[in-house]
Amino acid sequence: MALPEIASYPLPAPDSLPRSRAPWRLDPDRAALLIHDMQRYFCAPYPRDAAPLPGVIANIAALARAARAAGVPVFYTAQEGDQLRADRGLQADLWGPGMSRDPDHQDILSELAPAEGDIVLVKHRYSAFQRSNLDSLMRARGRDQLMIAGVYAHIGCLATAAEAFQRDIQPFALADAQADFDAARHDMALRWVAGCCGGVIATRDALATLPAEAACA
Repeated sequence: MALPEIASYPLPAPDSLPRSRAPWRLDPDRAALLIHDMQRYFCAPYPRDAAPLPGVIANIAALARAARAAGVPVFYTAQEGDQLRADRGLQADLWGPGMSRDPDHQDILSELAPAEGDIVLVKHRYSAFQRSNLDSLMRARGRDQLMIAGVYAHIGCLATAAEAFQRDIQPFALADAQADFDAARHDMALRWVAGCCGGVIATRDALATLPAEAACA
């Protein structure tokens, strides 16, 4: 029931992404960035010196810097360790007890540490919207688009995109700023988002929508 060991695989190439059914275009005045579950526990199964994790970290870091410089809100999700069985719910049946409160499990990767003004949400279920106030925090800031980066593409990132769509928030999967168990599941998640609920874009294209000074920050 533990997380699998994850072998190296290449990130999706920006020029090979699935065409999105939705006609939406990313707008920095409407968008927020979600950095999803980039905690040590979830990243430990990846090789640190081979794709996909180094590229994902670099892409998320670039997106976060540019978003902050452009005034785009940056949200994080992070699970708490040592969850009570009743609070963990059905996730325990599939994944076991999960992480502990040890910093080697619970901490967000140091390369992606939240900055002043960022908002860290406690993660309870696959979707970042479940048992959180992400929706209301976005609405209060006039945001109805959500860029989604992090792990895992076919689990929490996909569930968050699907729920965003059902809340009339336009989701954008950042294809090469997400990682998964393998290339097949990563590609499946991107195809599902593109066909059913949102946009699929590359980091370079997301950065290109931001003011030039922010994208270079």
